[in-house]
Amino acid sequence: MIKGIHSTDLLSLRYDDLAALLDDWGHGEYHAGLVWRYLYEDRVSTVEDMPGLRPDLRSRLTANTRIGTLAERLSVHSQDGSTDKYLLALQNGQTIETVLMHYPGRATACVSTQVGCAMGCVFCATGQMGFVQHLTAGEIVAQVLHVIDDLEQKNEQLRNLVLMGMGEPLHNYDATMTAVDILTDDRGLAIGPRYITLSTVGIPHAIRRLADEGRSINLAVSLHAATDSERSAIVPVNKRWPLSQLLDACRYYIQKRGRRIFFEFALISGKNDSEAQAHAVGQLLGDLQAHLNLIPLNPTNGYDGQPSDEEAIHRFQLILAEYGLPSTVRQRRGIDVDAGCGQLQTRAIAGLD
Repeated sequence: MIKGIHSTDLLSLRYDDLAALLDDWGHGEYHAGLVWRYLYEDRVSTVEDMPGLRPDLRSRLTANTRIGTLAERLSVHSQDGSTDKYLLALQNGQTIETVLMHYPGRATACVSTQVGCAMGCVFCATGQMGFVQHLTAGEIVAQVLHVIDDLEQKNEQLRNLVLMGMGEPLHNYDATMTAVDILTDDRGLAIGPRYITLSTVGIPHAIRRLADEGRSINLAVSLHAATDSERSAIVPVNKRWPLSQLLDACRYYIQKRGRRIFFEFALISGKNDSEAQAHAVGQLLGDLQAHLNLIPLNPTNGYDGQPSDEEAIHRFQLILAEYGLPSTVRQRRGIDVDAGCGQLQTRAIAGLD
């Protein structure tokens, strides 16, 4: 057994959970606030780094809890300075990826919610490796703390957070939402919910649950095709949750939350970038409060598809406009550092770094 792996990770606790734990030990909310500030303002890595605690509380925390920071196994940086990618180690030896993207005046972190992924999207390196395990809330939070520390050294600040790395966030719903609650808590990191985007392949019952629970984060749905036959070939879980179920859940979300949904569409040359496909997308989504993010494919070794060219992308975008669907062509970043989710881990396992 790895020492400490079964102890309580303080980074997995919401503020109220931390306060309840300390209350059970006979310590009031003042002490919960103090520990919380050590975790998210001072960003300490051990209980020993909390000198202001009473000795009996520090002793009990040391014996029963841990701070689940993640060791950096590897980091790579794009030549243009726009993208940093980190391979981080969990306590059990598994590794996950976190990506940091730099823009003028802001930075965006893309974090993982699982090791591997069960959804099996054919063009995705994470989908190609299959599902290994869920991450805890603390392991999701620890990725954010890791990039914040890195940004601080560069006098930069994290503004946007994307739950779009390795894994399907809605497949690991409870841990992901606990992490969101921790990250948005205004007593700590206070990341604004409107700056957080959750990207999902589209699990209808989980989208409905997200709508009912009312968190004000952004929702992005990976569409990639507009008919069941074509989407099932790219996104195999479409066979379980076909487009009719997915779109019903999306309509429920929009009606319940009064918010638009972002749809992600990886454009693959000769596969899903035809004029007919663009018309099909327009007919499918034309009545929704939606926005399309068009993403030229990031090639992987496990899939022979190639990104669509600029002419095909432009034509696709013009057809969407005919249906009143706004769209944005996503800038491809970090190609030279394998920034697509799962690619760095795959390279590291293969001994290429």
